Amino acid sequence: MPGIDESLLEAMRLPGARGALVADWISGLALGAVGETPGGDAEAAAAETAELARLAMESGTLAPADGGGAGSGKEQPPVQDLILTTADAYHLLRFVVTAFDSTVFLYLWLDRADGNLALARIRLAEMADRLVLG
Repeated sequence: MPGIDESLLEAMRLPGARGALVADWISGLALGAVGETPGGDAEAAAAETAELARLAMESGTLAPADGGGAGSGKEQPPVQDLILTTADAYHLLRFVVTAFDSTVFLYLWLDRADGNLALARIRLAEMADRLVLG
């Protein structure tokens, strides 16, 4: 099972990947980063994307009507991922489910001209499922 560094390197192999990081959405701290980040500062990117993640995770409006995640053995978050689209990029945030307090997410910055959003979303979900924190 890959750790943070291996998962980030795997994310960078996706077509159009410009940068990736793992962050905690409560503290806004980057736990690891690779490649470029919007604005050139990984810590600032982690803090800013953590704000989006926190808003989504704490939103009563976005919570599933049935409570979500039943039968999987793991407590599922109310939101699986976020996709933000800009003129030249896709920004994907995928929440990582852990046995303990799940406050971590993967963030991928994907070039819109070269990237494949559907493939990136699928692969990011796979990476989040395999990620070992510790």
